[in-house]
Amino acid sequence: MTYVAPVKDMQFLLHQVMAVTGSDIPGYGDLDSGFTGAVLEEAGKLASDVLAPLNAVGDHEGCVLENGVVRTPSGFKAAFDQLRGGGWTALDCAPEFGGQGLPYLMHTVVNEALVSANMAFNMYQGLTHGAYSAVHIHGTDAQKATYLPKLATCEWTGTMNLTEPHCGTDLGLMRTKAEPQADGSYKVTGTKIFISAGDHDMAENIVHLVLAKAPGGGEGTRGISLFIVPKFLVRADGSLGGRNAVSVGKVEEKMGIHGNSTCVMNYDGAEGYLIGELHKGMRAMFTMMNEARLGVGLQGYAVAEAAYQNAVAYAKDRLQGRDITGAQNPTGPADPLIVHPDIRRSLMDQKSFVEGARALTYWGASLIDRSVRLGDQAAEGLITLLIPVIKGFQTDQGFAMAVQAQQVWGGHGYIEDNPASQFVRDARIAMIYEGANGVQALDLVGRKLGQDGGKHVLAFFEMVKKECQAHDGEARMAPFTTALKVASKQMQAAGLYFVQNGVKNPNAALAGSSDFLHLMGHVCMGLMWTRMAKAALTALDAGGDAAFLQAKLATGRYYMARQLPACGLHLARIESGAEPVMALDAAAF
Repeated sequence: MTYVAPVKDMQFLLHQVMAVTGSDIPGYGDLDSGFTGAVLEEAGKLASDVLAPLNAVGDHEGCVLENGVVRTPSGFKAAFDQLRGGGWTALDCAPEFGGQGLPYLMHTVVNEALVSANMAFNMYQGLTHGAYSAVHIHGTDAQKATYLPKLATCEWTGTMNLTEPHCGTDLGLMRTKAEPQADGSYKVTGTKIFISAGDHDMAENIVHLVLAKAPGGGEGTRGISLFIVPKFLVRADGSLGGRNAVSVGKVEEKMGIHGNSTCVMNYDGAEGYLIGELHKGMRAMFTMMNEARLGVGLQGYAVAEAAYQNAVAYAKDRLQGRDITGAQNPTGPADPLIVHPDIRRSLMDQKSFVEGARALTYWGASLIDRSVRLGDQAAEGLITLLIPVIKGFQTDQGFAMAVQAQQVWGGHGYIEDNPASQFVRDARIAMIYEGANGVQALDLVGRKLGQDGGKHVLAFFEMVKKECQAHDGEARMAPFTTALKVASKQMQAAGLYFVQNGVKNPNAALAGSSDFLHLMGHVCMGLMWTRMAKAALTALDAGGDAAFLQAKLATGRYYMARQLPACGLHLARIESGAEPVMALDAAAF
């Protein structure tokens, strides 16, 4: 595997498209191009030189449970020490807890490089970041003082414990119990499964955030509370005490991300501490889940980026056949794969998706910053609408692009000596965890579209409309605005179909939910490509890097011409209603 962080493209988004230093979001004014460039260059070196070489190691060795302790693959612990030592885990954590206080956007951009280089490895600190955020927002002052400095530095790592053997998405079926004790603590008993980074040998302690039902909470999700359950108990002076009654039942054998320890966790009366309000655990957990879902959407395109880079290198090197318009390598026995139109189509699919998804994810991260740092309710409403799209669309498409990259390799892509198979296998989980993509689609159509009277989706349509109007009469922008207008109208037509048919027949909306998620995903990408095209043209007129900017424009025109028309297909499926989907009785399958 080879990987080079796309620093030039990252910088283009931050400074030409988003113009971060001119933003009113606190902290953005400090993100000048010299500073961000230095940070991203160093993150890129860490990714390329340290993490990428361990990607195949983690895939081949996996994690092993030995005498109750999970051993991570060779080299992981030293790399984790290097990650911690460089302060990379605490970029956007609060300075009072040992962080650097940078915006969440910078965490996101750096995180991309680390995920592309080694997704399984980066999950250890990624889950910890989510736990940090939950404690930071919902914890008591004492809990913050105890846990946040250690979580920020990843001296202690964190987890999310939701899923149980009999319930995944339907958390109302949860059986894990929390019994109150005289000293204010709880005894937590139950089994959780699919716990990423559930145990390992790279940190002194692991801080589990566990959903459980305490007495008096009632049925369903209303009775769920959230608890801090550390692997080792923490004494009053902050030092580690005895082992808590939490253990690893097994490490799962998975299709991919072998370097991450996915554990069955057994809680046998483990000592836990309530975080947030009693019976309001879902509220605290969603602090983690929204951040995690944006992070998983990032995984979707970040793995596709690595797969694309390796596919491009192979396509340029592998000699197969002759260019039908004339030999491009006349002194050799054949031309390189990249001369063939269908290979170009595949690579353009990958390139145009990755660059569009990168822009969408960075925009999403900036909306989170705007919401948190300015208390902007409109930004919070918009990112809440976009989260299922960023997570669901980008991971569906990211997996598809990893498969396309594998296809470029032909038979060699199916051989484990080459990296293509691992990219496909690693990318597959992102469509499932943090809420399977079908659930993301149901959430989008069933909850998010109508949230607050539908004002957030209406604001999104208005944003698209204004983006198009801003470029009226600009001939160079016409390939972008014309296609975006059509796609936006198709999305509006789909929404109108749901309004007109969804109340009397809810299945009419739900049967089209996945199509709507993808339709909206394409519209979001069209909006991003329109913004990028304008920024590229402005930079080109100012004498910017012509080769980079012309390539950006050609890639954007490809997306608008070849990908955005999929919106029409999704609309046709939506308007076919529920009948074709629900026509067969269950017994007929």
